[in-house]
Amino acid sequence: MCLFGDHQDFLGLAVIAAAMDRRIRITGKVRNVPGFEISLPDVGAHDSFDPNLELPYRAPRDYLRSVPNVLSRLGLRWPHGYECSFRGNIPINAGCSSSSAMVIAWTRFLMAAADPETVPDPAEVARIGHEAEVLEFSEPGGMMDHYTSSLGKLVYIDCGPMIKAEPIGADLGGFVLGDSLEPKDTMGVLRQSKEDALLGLRLMEEKVPGFRFRTTPLNDVEAVLSELPDRAAKKVYANLVNWNVTEKARIVLSAPDIDGPRLGNLMDRHHEMLRDGIGVSTPKIDAMVAAAKEAGALGAKVNGSGGGGCMIAYAPGCQESVVEAIDRAGGKASSVIVDDGVRLE
Repeated sequence: MCLFGDHQDFLGLAVIAAAMDRRIRITGKVRNVPGFEISLPDVGAHDSFDPNLELPYRAPRDYLRSVPNVLSRLGLRWPHGYECSFRGNIPINAGCSSSSAMVIAWTRFLMAAADPETVPDPAEVARIGHEAEVLEFSEPGGMMDHYTSSLGKLVYIDCGPMIKAEPIGADLGGFVLGDSLEPKDTMGVLRQSKEDALLGLRLMEEKVPGFRFRTTPLNDVEAVLSELPDRAAKKVYANLVNWNVTEKARIVLSAPDIDGPRLGNLMDRHHEMLRDGIGVSTPKIDAMVAAAKEAGALGAKVNGSGGGGCMIAYAPGCQESVVEAIDRAGGKASSVIVDDGVRLE
């Protein structure tokens, strides 16, 4: 769940995200012959290969093969073959990081299969997963999904030049995940959002010397936003507001007692910017957000890249009524809890 900072990680800003109790589970059994036999019964897919060889890609985003390729370039070798099965209960193509969760689980599995004695740093697992999913295929995504899936719980991730992930110790519960059941083009949405934001950044640097999303006050740029193309101006304004909202949310979540209504209001403000400025909500998700609020949620927003997929509601004490309201609005909802990241069982 991206609570705050959607569409900000690829700008080098910060996000606040939480791992939830939806998982990709990989089980493996040692074989007496070399090579890996892999089945993915949930999606009807299968593959077989020797991970000790550089593997050709059969299609774009061939993550089953990109992860062993990246790891083998780092010097890992696999002395045994394995039979592997992938199962999961994360909504697919719905903005809940199902691909990143799979990549992180697969990375951790392969590291354990190559060297069972070494326990890797979760941040290193995240970095390798990001390389295998994003950099290997020149995709536009950031690192939020990988760090959250690897580290788990609630994390503040500063995506500046030197990425830093800091756990947030807040005991936060009461979330509802609502799937709009609308298909989405994750990479297309991210690519367009990034292109528009970088265009806005470049134009603002021409208008306001020294402009930076992190440091330039909103008041200093409002006067010149009208001089930008409308789409770029909306992205600049929304990203400035969302950066400010994320930092305010960090303060709220770091307090000894969390101000639930304040946190919910910040989520609502964030959704407003994602809807009207970044342009990644949909009428159905907006209806689900409104239904959740009417049923008692303190805050609700589109989750992740948007353009379809899921929304989340912060509804401590009224999760059941919010689930029912989202279902009536045409979604498929369930309560979720903040959970651990990747683990080896």
